[in-house]
Amino acid sequence: MFGRFGKNKVDLSDKSILITGGTGSFGKTMLRYLLDNHNPKRVIILARGEYQHYLLQQSLRPDELDRVRFFIGDVRDLDRLVMAFRGVDVVIHAAAQKQVPLAEYNPFECVRTNIIGAENIVQAAIRAGVKRVIALSTDKAVNPINLYGATKLASDKIFVAANSLGAGTGTRFSVVRYGNVLGSRGSVIPFFEKLIKEGAAALPITDKRMTRFWITLDDAVLFTLSCLEKMDGGEIFVPKIPSMRLTDLAVAMAPDLPLDYVGIRPGEKLHEIMITEDNARHTVELDDRYIIEPEWSFWGKKEDLHDRYPLVAEGFEYSSGENSQWLSVEDLQDILERLTIEN
Repeated sequence: MFGRFGKNKVDLSDKSILITGGTGSFGKTMLRYLLDNHNPKRVIILARGEYQHYLLQQSLRPDELDRVRFFIGDVRDLDRLVMAFRGVDVVIHAAAQKQVPLAEYNPFECVRTNIIGAENIVQAAIRAGVKRVIALSTDKAVNPINLYGATKLASDKIFVAANSLGAGTGTRFSVVRYGNVLGSRGSVIPFFEKLIKEGAAALPITDKRMTRFWITLDDAVLFTLSCLEKMDGGEIFVPKIPSMRLTDLAVAMAPDLPLDYVGIRPGEKLHEIMITEDNARHTVELDDRYIIEPEWSFWGKKEDLHDRYPLVAEGFEYSSGENSQWLSVEDLQDILERLTIEN
């Protein structure tokens, strides 16, 4: 399913790459892509849970294990990060606490991972002389109404501003922002699948108007690597991806089951936004993505992105409810047939 964002040209041969949250859905897909399509010197998987490290180890061939390191650690632990980042060229920061209802109930834990953890990544990367850091974000960071989104907005701000701190070492930071990942662990697809297998009489839908941006894990990996190739430092990269109606997903998964409208949960929106009208003033458009420029210049650049690419139209907003690309029920059924679902 790799392909929406083409074959990236970033050269990671003989590079050391570290993935935080590397035992999660994104990290495992990124690791597989790097091993199959690049020739990295080593890939370091940093995550907290030893059992998830063990399972990932068992999934690799003996010849692959020579290039993979399993580093138990937490982004909350700055000293551990400094140790892990030694000799690393690229950090892909995927670790986060991202379950919206759990974040609402456990706000301190979400803040410690998503905000303090982001600050620790910045400090460790600068101390260790990492050359590139790219952090994964979410549409929920835009005009946030829940704690998870608010912590990711703060995280985005930390990574953009970090470019003013890394000038002495050359460490550069950028952000990738995309929507929900189809089939990832904790997403609605595994939830619906579980209900269907258990013989549910109906599928719960919070609101029939609800829409979301959707991207596959494969495309999330390709997009992230393509941004790694394009980044100067301080940009927020936003892919052009389709929207989907939650009702269409339910019909695609279980055409014969009725829908039970249960009401919006705490912290949910009807539609998600990835670029606000205020962001649009410094957002440029490419064929397959938008790039939100930093609001101040880093690295003594001689030209800004808007010197190379057109700015979006005045009043532009990138919303899942007003998107030009939509997945139909048939599109979703085709994707689901080829999808590997994380439980």
